[in-house]
Amino acid sequence: MLAGPRRKKVPEVPAEPGLVVEDPASGYCGAVVKIEYGNVVLEDAKGRHRVFPLAPAGFLLEGKPVTLVPFKAPAKAPARQVSASGSVRVEGLKARVARDSHIWVEGKHDAELVERVWGHDLRVEGVVVEPLDGVDVLAGRIAEFGTGATRRLGVLVDHLVPGSKESRLVEAIHDENVLVTGHPYIDVWEAVRPEAVGIRAWPKIPRGTEWKQGICDALGWGQPFEGWQRVLSGVSSFRDLETPLIGAVERLIDFVTEPTEEG
Repeated sequence: MLAGPRRKKVPEVPAEPGLVVEDPASGYCGAVVKIEYGNVVLEDAKGRHRVFPLAPAGFLLEGKPVTLVPFKAPAKAPARQVSASGSVRVEGLKARVARDSHIWVEGKHDAELVERVWGHDLRVEGVVVEPLDGVDVLAGRIAEFGTGATRRLGVLVDHLVPGSKESRLVEAIHDENVLVTGHPYIDVWEAVRPEAVGIRAWPKIPRGTEWKQGICDALGWGQPFEGWQRVLSGVSSFRDLETPLIGAVERLIDFVTEPTEEG
């Protein structure tokens, strides 16, 4: 006995909202609105809705029978997480082995602020940030460190303006493996935007007055260690910092992570 011709399998089509199909029994043609309780809701050109069961081969799509099946929207790609510095956060990060190249900053507060904003980036790159406790010791520390093509130093200096003590010390450094950048502010506190710490502007402190204590006295912040906690807690990202500091730190990170012929 000869087998009869195989019946063509009717394709299954996801009932994606907006898909236009026809109910062959009634001739009703409409766009899919939604699926609920095993039925599909169609909307015609006049905005009227009708409900039809999701029967096998129950609809025509471009004149050909199809079986509508529930539509599953593709999962949304997770939004990219951004670090405090504005870079793309690396999830599941394991800190890279520390490079021989380092970044030096003037003091503890500078180091804490750089860590607050660029800490993620620095761990990705394996860059260590160390406080110098002042730029007066810079030349000697560089000599002790021993720079080279794969052993670079980036140095961040406060109050780097023409004629300042800091600028004179920096001008004496002549080493292609050392990059010194800085900002014009008296202290790194002042590189934090005033609005980030809830003030209209940083007070002007008279010459001869210790700057941090003068700031705390003017603002009623107590002792400098208490004032610093207010400043640091006001910083959550690069947006809370002044542009000169952001640019200075970014240049240093680029310099110490730049590939070299030997590296």
